[in-house]
Amino acid sequence: MSKTIIISNRLPVQLQISNGGITAVPSVGGLATGMKSVHSSGDSLWIGWSGLTDEEIPEELSDDIDVALAKHGSSKVRLTAQEVDGFYYGFSNRTIWPLFHYFLEYSEFELDSWNTYKAVNQKFADAILEKAGDDDTIWIHDYQLMLVPQMVREKRPNISIGFFLHIPFPSFEIFRTMPWREEVLRGLLGSDLIGFHIYDYERHFLSSVRRLLGLEVSFNDIYLDNRIIKVDSFPMGIDYKKFRGAAEEHENRSPDELSELQKRLNSHKTSDPDSKFLLSIDRLDYSKGIAKRLNAFEYFLNKYPQYKEKVRLIILAVPSRSNVPQYQLLKREIDELVGRINGEFSTVSWTPIWYFYRSMPFENLIDLYTSSDIAWLTPLRDGMNLVAKEYIATRTDKTGVLILSEMAGSANEMNESLLINPNNFEQIADAINEAINMPIEEQQARNGQLQERLERYNVERWANDFMTSLEAQRDREAANVSARITDLRLTSIVENYSKSKKRLLFLDYDGTLAGFHNDPQKASPDEELYELLDTLHNQEGTELFLISGRDKDTFTKWFLHKKYNMIVEHGVWISRKGEEFKLLENVKNDWMEKIRPVLESFVDRTPGSFIEEKNYSLAWHYRKTDPDFGSLRATELTTVLTSLIGTDDLSVLNGNKVMEVKSSNVNKGRASMRMLGEADYDFVFAIGDDWTDEFMFQELPESTVTVKVGRQKTSAKYFVENTEKVRVLLKAFAKV
Repeated sequence: MSKTIIISNRLPVQLQISNGGITAVPSVGGLATGMKSVHSSGDSLWIGWSGLTDEEIPEELSDDIDVALAKHGSSKVRLTAQEVDGFYYGFSNRTIWPLFHYFLEYSEFELDSWNTYKAVNQKFADAILEKAGDDDTIWIHDYQLMLVPQMVREKRPNISIGFFLHIPFPSFEIFRTMPWREEVLRGLLGSDLIGFHIYDYERHFLSSVRRLLGLEVSFNDIYLDNRIIKVDSFPMGIDYKKFRGAAEEHENRSPDELSELQKRLNSHKTSDPDSKFLLSIDRLDYSKGIAKRLNAFEYFLNKYPQYKEKVRLIILAVPSRSNVPQYQLLKREIDELVGRINGEFSTVSWTPIWYFYRSMPFENLIDLYTSSDIAWLTPLRDGMNLVAKEYIATRTDKTGVLILSEMAGSANEMNESLLINPNNFEQIADAINEAINMPIEEQQARNGQLQERLERYNVERWANDFMTSLEAQRDREAANVSARITDLRLTSIVENYSKSKKRLLFLDYDGTLAGFHNDPQKASPDEELYELLDTLHNQEGTELFLISGRDKDTFTKWFLHKKYNMIVEHGVWISRKGEEFKLLENVKNDWMEKIRPVLESFVDRTPGSFIEEKNYSLAWHYRKTDPDFGSLRATELTTVLTSLIGTDDLSVLNGNKVMEVKSSNVNKGRASMRMLGEADYDFVFAIGDDWTDEFMFQELPESTVTVKVGRQKTSAKYFVENTEKVRVLLKAFAKV
């Protein structure tokens, strides 16, 4: 029976060693809550680090830990203190975390930390491989484990793998600064489905994949060898019922049942009913913008002095990574800011800031959420920010105002809040003023819409949507496999090839027999290709045609001495058995003088592009341009050329990073059909990689073995992944 395996840096249980024994206590909140529906349903296993280093675990308790974890459906990855330091505190939190949150100045690029990160990722991958079967589903979480998908894929190529990143993915300009950028991308691309909180992060990732790896991206699909990787956004929700229920229970408590914190909050509210509580809850992290928030609060008090003694800011800063130097400096800065602002503005009866540097029990969080008139959450960069959603969920009477940074992922789905730029103190001060004076009716209208949305798209829905999408991706891959030339299918094709008496082969060149090159003139054939084509050309009963969009002068130089049959410029010229090229179609080129200036203007405005002039066509190449800019220019050029050509007997072919203008009555389909009509063939084969070859696939008879190189949409019956697989196929023909 197949199972679901969840992998994260930390397990959803906390281990406690006491009195010579071990106990495992389930974690509350965060990812543990989000994955509850996936982890508890059916056969599942959660793999991660226990939180205890090897040095902290007595040898005699090692087996007991395994037993304790197994009761919670978990299995541990063992890490030493040195590995935790290099992998977690080092590369994960001193390189990836600051870089992905746009704090480039804090990023450290240490080779030792990177090597430890790789080694620990391999440990996690090995732990998965030990437990996983080919039919299992793997869901890997977050930035600490970005190399694991590919490590697992290498050993289990057919297993279903999903990955979700819980932090932002940075823009290409930021991400490219990482020395190991390609390795990280390839690690992630071991997945079948890669999830992000919002589309912006998805877009940044796809841009990096295109620019750094040069892979083809179509909408949110990435084509890599024999696979299609889907990239999508899944905004994480909260356990809405939990927070809503806790708030309702809190509301119905008697005065004797209230916590000490709640009694203190109530006392202050009673003493001044018009006063307002502003709530700020974050981990102590530079990405959360706590220091800026304090400075903005000072600015607000100076701009709106009428609110002195009327507004109190409650800051809860949860300790985080306190052994990392940047966090120690941040703690000191915040302590000093709180002290200075309180010292400057405090009165005998009023302290503007209540500052808590600690974790709080869930009960006290509900106290703060339900008592605060305004939640003020202004991270400088945040993957999602679930505190904003938790606050709204607890507002049982729909009152309260959320001031939220537009840099938080949750801002995308919480437009009813007051969205602000965390760097704009003027805007922040005005937003606080607006929140204080917002009518109850408006508060309820805004929060009513937010609550409906949060209840509908909760954390369980988030997890189920991801798993459903991953399952759909597996089904999609299974459907695509039906068209792949597997070993079994290749055997069948070769068998038919060997039985046939008269064969006709059409072989495209660029992207099929040879890989692409930034300079088309440098993509010349190698000796292995010559030998392979010689064998097929000289094979009894086989008629071979090289059919290409290349110009006749290039093919004359490369192949005429070999006496192959050749059709070039998409069907304009033909050469048989070493003869000079002759016109196959009656075409004109007087239109070129009108089109050439247009293409030249695009070359001038698109760095890296150039024009290739053939006898009867013009090609605009943009392989060396920026991928996004090149595609944008290509779309623009298509529009210009279409309007310019009008009713002229011309057409525009969109190839692989090339656009070609030529006569409409010339294409590979028309040329191949003319060759087919010259004899009675009992085996016809055509292979190519781009849209110019689709004419062949569409025109040739149904019995033709048509093969696409790559995974794009095609009219061909089959596909192979790349030029290497093309040669494997043709070598099988050559052995007949």
